[in-house]
Amino acid sequence: MALTIAAVVIITQIPTRLGLDLRGGSQLTLQVQPTKAIPTITEREMEAVQNVVEGRVNGLGVSEAVVQQVGSNQLLVQLPGVSDPQQAERVLGGTAQLEFRAQRVGTEQQLQIENQVLQGHLGELAALQASLPPETPVTAETQARIDKLQADITASEAAVAALFEPSTLGGDQLTDAIARPSSGTQWVVGIKFNNEGGNKFTEISKAIAGTGRSIGIFLDNRLLSAPTVNVEYAETGITGGGAEISGNFTAQSARDLEIQLRGGALPLPVEVVENRTVGPSLGRDSIQRSLYAGIAGLILVLIFMAVYYRLPGVLADISLLIYALLTWAAFNLLGVTLTLPGIAGFILSIGMAVDANVLIFERTREELQADKTLYRSVESGFFRAFSSILDGNVTTLISCVALFYFGAGLVKGFALTLGLGIIISMFTALTCTRTFMFLAISLPQFRKPSLFCPGLKTVRP
Repeated sequence: MALTIAAVVIITQIPTRLGLDLRGGSQLTLQVQPTKAIPTITEREMEAVQNVVEGRVNGLGVSEAVVQQVGSNQLLVQLPGVSDPQQAERVLGGTAQLEFRAQRVGTEQQLQIENQVLQGHLGELAALQASLPPETPVTAETQARIDKLQADITASEAAVAALFEPSTLGGDQLTDAIARPSSGTQWVVGIKFNNEGGNKFTEISKAIAGTGRSIGIFLDNRLLSAPTVNVEYAETGITGGGAEISGNFTAQSARDLEIQLRGGALPLPVEVVENRTVGPSLGRDSIQRSLYAGIAGLILVLIFMAVYYRLPGVLADISLLIYALLTWAAFNLLGVTLTLPGIAGFILSIGMAVDANVLIFERTREELQADKTLYRSVESGFFRAFSSILDGNVTTLISCVALFYFGAGLVKGFALTLGLGIIISMFTALTCTRTFMFLAISLPQFRKPSLFCPGLKTVRP
């Protein structure tokens, strides 16, 4: 009873997350192309490229966007609510542009002001997106505010970029970047250039050393970092083809900057190999049809169990309803995103949820026909069926784990919902149904053989 009440509360308080195929939006598959310089794409390169793509997705202003790696050289990008896939393709495609720029003379105070304005816009947009209820369509007024903030952010970024000289040193001349601990708890990010890039970096650092101005590190025209150069390098600049960026870095922030620098340094083009768009009307139609299918399947199973197994079947139906509530609540509580294959897995698990009950009831009938008492028959039914229930569910769970581990996207959704359903069905069959069965046989009006095994006239007291 407590779990059922908790499930109802969770369902009413935490909305169900719907996938792209149900909400509508765009889904793009990006393939990272190797080059002569980087013929083999490793996990390190994919991590850097994914970071660049995530930054571009954030620039689109899409809430609840998903960027995940698929296979060894592809990224799956899901953009809920984006109705213009061509715009997303233009923004996400292409190679990252990393640039090192010297700050213009006399712009020190202006840079601080523009940075404060930019951070204010970014904070306001983040707060607005965080306040939006999940899975709820954005109103026209809210969307207009989001678009206005995006335009303000773009203008602020352009204003910041205008405070720096044109770039002479690009990401193609950066050979590596790595975060590492320094003294105490401080972290630094080390950068390394090739010979040409090292010479250019020496000239840039010499020009701004000791002036209070900074070297702007831009990725796709967005300022990542603006380190200054100490006065000791005013005569020679930073030589040796490398440098350390220090500051109030934590391990995580240093790691983030490392990934951003490596992503901008990689001359890896990204090609859009698939672009799918799902309209909101198609999503609503899919939800409606899936809901009808789920309800119809549940009703048919309930009727079959009640007609064929009599009283135990009715008790199993009650357990099945509790199972549906618990499973739905688990989806919402764990943040499972329901897709069409996910709903299919949920509907399939409803049918599989009665498998355990069927095994238990058949064993109970066999015990009654062998002239056992009603209590012993029910007890033996659960005991003898347990090994079969466990074996059947474990083998299916192994399949779910394999599908989730090796599959991607929609296949993972199917495996996750089916696996959760199987685990909860075992609980409801072995706990809820058992409790109801022993409660029923403790009441005199339910101790009738025909209620448990049609055709059996007598039963031992």
